[in-house]
Amino acid sequence: MSKSIRFEVDDEQYERLKEIKGKRGYTWKGLMLEGAEALDTGEA
Repeated sequence: MSKSIRFEVDDEQYERLKEIKGKRGYTWKGLMLEGAEALDTGEA
């Protein structure tokens, strides 16, 4: 089953995320997953 995630960001945050996404060639999903992976320390 497919799930959906939605959240709001302000204009400055959006532009920053869009720039990172574009530089790395990510989709929005890929950007979020990469961020989660970077934050995963294995701690509960």
